[in-house]
Amino acid sequence: MAKYSEVVGGVRAAFMSGRSRTVEWRRQQLTALLKLVEEQKAGLNNVLKQDLNKPEAEAFMMEVNFVRNELVYTLNHLSDWVKPEKVKKNLVVMMDDAYIKREPYGVVLILGAWNYPIQLTLGPMVGAIAAGNCIVLKPSEVSPKTAQFLEAIIPKYLDKECIKVINGGVQETTELLTERFDYIFYTGNPEVAKIVYQAAAKHLTPVTLELGGKSPVFVDNTSDLSVVARRLMWGKFCNSGQTCIAPDYVMCTPDIRDKLCDQFGKTLEKFFGDNPKNSDSYGRMVNKRHFDRVRALMSAGKVKYGGKVDEATNFIEPTIIVDVGPGDKIMQEEIFGPLLPVITVKDVDEAISIINGKEKPLAMYLFSKNKEVVDKILSSTSSGGVTVNDTLMHPSLPSLPFGGVGTSGLGSYHGKFSFDTFSHHRGCLVRSQALEGLNDVRYPPYTDKKLSLISWAMGSSLKSNRFFVATFPLVVLGILFGFLAKIFDIGSFFNKFRK
Repeated sequence: MAKYSEVVGGVRAAFMSGRSRTVEWRRQQLTALLKLVEEQKAGLNNVLKQDLNKPEAEAFMMEVNFVRNELVYTLNHLSDWVKPEKVKKNLVVMMDDAYIKREPYGVVLILGAWNYPIQLTLGPMVGAIAAGNCIVLKPSEVSPKTAQFLEAIIPKYLDKECIKVINGGVQETTELLTERFDYIFYTGNPEVAKIVYQAAAKHLTPVTLELGGKSPVFVDNTSDLSVVARRLMWGKFCNSGQTCIAPDYVMCTPDIRDKLCDQFGKTLEKFFGDNPKNSDSYGRMVNKRHFDRVRALMSAGKVKYGGKVDEATNFIEPTIIVDVGPGDKIMQEEIFGPLLPVITVKDVDEAISIINGKEKPLAMYLFSKNKEVVDKILSSTSSGGVTVNDTLMHPSLPSLPFGGVGTSGLGSYHGKFSFDTFSHHRGCLVRSQALEGLNDVRYPPYTDKKLSLISWAMGSSLKSNRFFVATFPLVVLGILFGFLAKIFDIGSFFNKFRK
């Protein structure tokens, strides 16, 4: 434990030196991280292949290039983000400066995830660096080759004193969480998130928790089922279903269930061939523990497509399951693997009822050409994010926040939302020492005349269509009064209200 105290203490000393606060340092580190991603692409692809049998195309789209795009977007906008944000003022402070200054928290702990060990480890780093923090980075030990690679390569590109990488398992993470950090960012499951949250609470440390849940899909009978099948099978079975926002179960009406499942089968054969085990485009479960957990979920319902497994290689075939019940384990916990239950509902209202009967999911997917159906579901449910008529796509847009709600997560990031997550928003009001006489009305002894002036100056009204017309003269008078106050010494005018 002492070694972690020394590491964290060293990073804190680096932060206190002030160098990470400068925009020059932030831009330099982000540029260096971009260089790492571009120069080490082959090495990153290699360790992702070893840990997850991840196809190169998926590694590019969802890992390496995802982080690269986040870096480019941040570098392009950083100069604007770091500027003080001017805010609206009232009559009392009309002549003063009021703004929000975003400043770094300090030393940030980032706990990465194993399923997308590049995106979910380096991605949060982008926002933390952009905000001027120093970082202790803990990759997930469940993807060991990637974790070891990051530990070896990051010090070759980034500031060794401000950014430290620590590897290890549960014991090391537990010891690390006893240290005091200024912000903790965790990606993983709700059970471990509770442990992280409890550790953070000891120091009142703010956190972001990126978790998961059972992300539902609703398909109505207005949809083109062949289009639905392609978009849904891709979103479900990339990374062998080990995606926190993967479609978890599908709801549709009985009249289209078999047609939809037939399209699923045809699409999977086009994607992965007759034997997905031999496909270069299909991944594996990350280890035997997760293989065993997912295989056990296959006992529910009836396998409509797939179902083959190979324990020796942690292979589970893309599998469509029907006739599952609400009490089956597969419908009670997040699947996080290549199994997709399809259940029937009588209408959209029953689908909404099922969604609202579970914890709020990290994502939701709706397939319909009927805008009223889409609007009804969106207005009647809650989720971290949603994509309509596709899957997995909303996190790819840096102008949208990515995060959960309730048990699916706390806080959000991506793009400027990452910068804001890792920044303390400091409210600043800068006043002049001149015109002190204008402040006499707020000082004791209080009188009715003073209260009358205070009420006038601080009064506010509900906004209405006539609001601008009604208040415009007062705003003009306020500005004019402040301007004249700077020219003439009229502070003495208020001295008569002192008694």
